[in-house]
Amino acid sequence: MHIEEGFQPVPFSNENAYLTDPVLPSLLKRILPRNVLQEVEPDLERLGLEVVTTIRKLSDSHKVYPPKLVQYDQWGRRIDDLQTSEGWRELKAIAQREGLPGIFYERKYGAASRIYGFAKQLLLAGDTHVIFCPISMADGSARVIELYGSPAMRRDILPRLTSRDPNVAFTSGQWMTERPGGSDVSMTETTATSVGQNHEYGPQYSLNGVKWFSSATDCELTVALARTGTVQEGSRGLSLFLIPLRLPFPTDPSKPLPVQKMNQVFVHRLKNKIGTQIVPTAELTLEGSEAYLIGQLGKGVKSISPVLNITRLWSAIGSVGNLRKGLSIATSYAHVRSIKSGTQLLKDTSTHVEQLASINLLYRALVHLVFGVVCLLGKVECGTATKEEEARLRMLTPVAKAYAAEKACTATEESMAALGGAGYMEENGFGRLIRDGLVEKIWEGTIVVLAHDLVRAVQDQSTVTAFVSWANSIIDSGPTQMQTTLSFHISLLRLALQEISTCYTPPIQPLVARPTLFLVGAVTASISLLEHAIWSSQSSEPSSKLDLEIFSRWVSEGGLGESIDAVKRARTMDSATRITSNSEIVFGSSPRSRL
Repeated sequence: MHIEEGFQPVPFSNENAYLTDPVLPSLLKRILPRNVLQEVEPDLERLGLEVVTTIRKLSDSHKVYPPKLVQYDQWGRRIDDLQTSEGWRELKAIAQREGLPGIFYERKYGAASRIYGFAKQLLLAGDTHVIFCPISMADGSARVIELYGSPAMRRDILPRLTSRDPNVAFTSGQWMTERPGGSDVSMTETTATSVGQNHEYGPQYSLNGVKWFSSATDCELTVALARTGTVQEGSRGLSLFLIPLRLPFPTDPSKPLPVQKMNQVFVHRLKNKIGTQIVPTAELTLEGSEAYLIGQLGKGVKSISPVLNITRLWSAIGSVGNLRKGLSIATSYAHVRSIKSGTQLLKDTSTHVEQLASINLLYRALVHLVFGVVCLLGKVECGTATKEEEARLRMLTPVAKAYAAEKACTATEESMAALGGAGYMEENGFGRLIRDGLVEKIWEGTIVVLAHDLVRAVQDQSTVTAFVSWANSIIDSGPTQMQTTLSFHISLLRLALQEISTCYTPPIQPLVARPTLFLVGAVTASISLLEHAIWSSQSSEPSSKLDLEIFSRWVSEGGLGESIDAVKRARTMDSATRITSNSEIVFGSSPRSRL
């Protein structure tokens, strides 16, 4: 039999990413002002079509391949020529032309600008090879310069970090990670020495040190921590600097590009990663690199925190965006794949649809959770947030990033499995989605690191009180009949809120941090889904019954009860005995096995 003969599989269709999304159009209808929605929705529809046509075609083309580092020319001169693919550069240019991150700083729609821009990222994420790594750092660096940069930085550099013109736009890195510690910057070895003069961008310093992970090393500039105090001061002795990668800096885009040289930045090798292979991540040294102080001496951690908070939200939406693509493929496949001798489609197979529904449920919960935090970020940046909202943003940023990364990875794998053997093929993109998605569990802090960050965020008990008060206000806003119908689900939610309050009441048990982060994530998603269901009911939306079903299923089947039980165990167990037992389980009980 020739391959062209016999049964021929039917390819699944690539439909408009925005119009077929199960949650985004309805969510935006609720959280965006009507006039803003009317203006931006046609643009999102246009982008939704481009994602599955021209952008996906580019993403899957031969133009996209890993970067190459040429350290020496034929004469033995050190040149550190970092060569990136045409596809990488084109995908970055697409994002910049779409207004990422420019939308956020134009602030045409006020606080809603964050919602609009991140909606675009959600649609693009699965088809753009992690180009939002440098784009997100450009966003974070822009915010740092907006808050703490010198007037000259705000004049010359901020507009280029936020430009929609790829010929003008800058991207940025953030160099924090060093060999002594990943997320622990207290052991930073890089030193900054004043050169005794002021550059127009600020006090000028010479930086020396090793940066162990420098993602997007092809950027034009980076922000980096360096030690200006003593080693004994730990993180309190760090300051923040802006480092041009090449000099002269910046160049005038209206004039021919002058000959530039590396700013005493030496790239030693590119990281050999299991995913994000298109991203040029390098090990490098600074050997007298010219840099300019941002903010105050010794306040580096505080000064760089906007970068961390912003990139964590980009990371969260990146996780959810990968899941969006995987779920859309699995859903489309169910419409064309037949079983039972070709008499029944997967979409008519109840057990298969049950599995797709569980993935869909998680996707909806994650979108509502993450965009709830996005709304808070927009308000804070525009100065319209209350103190309680500011505290909730600080509390929920690490939660959104960690919860989305943990849940979306597994769900993306389930979406792949929904295609059977066809899902395991590289051509459909699942392999890259899974490999790239795994990094979100590590970038900008592992889940354990973020759990401890959440503990720091709630050290002020008023933060937890405000969170619980917000959640209860949403619960209480529901109509009486709805509250009666959902009495079991609401009781479980109130129990979870009580458990969160108890867990974060000092002294906090040492093993409670991680399970409580997941409980906070599950509760926040639940409250966000309830808020949407209430709005949907009161607005007589066609989806009102389904929105209520989504909320009730999430509370009863999304793991809220299991999260409560896990937190109770962590809170009430004998922590000292458990910690000792953990060590023996992992490392053995004999002195020799612990060496």
